[in-house]
Amino acid sequence: MNLPKKQAEELIKRCIDNDRTGQEALYKLFHAEMLRVCYNYLPDKALAKEAFNTGFLKVFQSMKNFDIEKGELGGWIRKIMIHTSIDLCRKELKFNTLSNGVQDQDDYFIAPSILEKLYFEDILQNIRTLPFATQTVFNLSVLDGFTHKEISEQLNISEGTSRWHLAEAKRKLRDLLEPLVINSDQPKERSEKIK
Repeated sequence: MNLPKKQAEELIKRCIDNDRTGQEALYKLFHAEMLRVCYNYLPDKALAKEAFNTGFLKVFQSMKNFDIEKGELGGWIRKIMIHTSIDLCRKELKFNTLSNGVQDQDDYFIAPSILEKLYFEDILQNIRTLPFATQTVFNLSVLDGFTHKEISEQLNISEGTSRWHLAEAKRKLRDLLEPLVINSDQPKERSEKIK
């Protein structure tokens, strides 16, 4: 969410001054969007809410360090939420160390024709079925644009392990999503006959 600069400056000032109404306004403004970010990384609702609350605490504690000339407030808050979620993931997950023979991330490809026919919620629901570690790497790489080097540093895993998790996520998602598209392509009369 992009706020007009004046509105963002006012909210920042009020939060730095520990103005409770200003903090509440900021919280309400970004609540839904940032909670979604946490759910992307932590499908367990209790963990996602924990990351969300911890993230907002960090936002309020760090507000004096935010420079409006260098970035957008919503983007800065999102980054804090992602890092807070990752920190919680690290505590909750144990990533498997992979042996040799890691497949390259591009070995599994989901055709655009598949994605075009599905709603975002269908895709998100399928992402949430992935194993926790694989889902986290997929979210960092595909949804938030982190490199394997950055992911490996964030999660304390090797770049090869990061690549494996991404390839595994793509393979599993392709297997999950292709049947949905095939079923949606069937003419109504034919699908009724099959029943």
